[in-house]
Amino acid sequence: MANIPVAVQMYTLREECEKDFVGTLEKVAEIGYQGVEFAGYYGMLAKDLKKVIDQLGLKAVSSHIPLDSLQEDLLSVIAYQREIGSNKIVCPFIAPEQRTEEGYSELIRSLNDIGQECSKEGITLSYHNHDFELERLRNGKTALETILDETNPEWVKAEFDIYWLTRAGEDPVEWMRRYQDRTPLVHLKDMTTDGEKVFAELGTGGVDLNAVLNQGNASNVEWWIVEQDRCNRSPLESIEISMNYFLSKHS
Repeated sequence: MANIPVAVQMYTLREECEKDFVGTLEKVAEIGYQGVEFAGYYGMLAKDLKKVIDQLGLKAVSSHIPLDSLQEDLLSVIAYQREIGSNKIVCPFIAPEQRTEEGYSELIRSLNDIGQECSKEGITLSYHNHDFELERLRNGKTALETILDETNPEWVKAEFDIYWLTRAGEDPVEWMRRYQDRTPLVHLKDMTTDGEKVFAELGTGGVDLNAVLNQGNASNVEWWIVEQDRCNRSPLESIEISMNYFLSKHS
């Protein structure tokens, strides 16, 4: 755990970014995060964003890019990543109408095609899960298993979301072990222990984070990424609480 750096998924801070993107990045750096995973660039040119993150000592870890953008404008996506110093992109979500047997087959074909092109350019493509991919298909396997088993492991990696795996009744560590060396990025989230099971700051809920963190080195995790889809307090306060959880591990 000790040698794996920590980033924040900027989707957590989307409202702050809408108001002041650069100022929000400054606060992320002040809190102590080493990297950021982008979910949009708020109109900034790649060269300008690169200058800002360099000045702040932040690393552009990866970017969440909608599937249609990956399918329709991949070269531009790759060019932007290169300019900001990132070598990872993530397909973050598929629409409800795509969550069918045929939809998953099409997704697998797309991920293989996109991942192959990314690989040629030195970019790693990962797929980020929610809980709906844990539903079983006609083959008896979950959609997530099917996606990972039927894509080329050299071209398509996983960005496991610990909250969604746990919420679906799965063991995140088991998934990390099963897909060894395919999890360069892991989304860390906690979950409240009440009946609502909503998003929580790290260390304040019931997810077995220690087990996940202890598996990190064995699974060759390159970055832990903190994300909280919705916060009951200021998102900046929430990500600071989560960072303090990491700091407490080293105190």
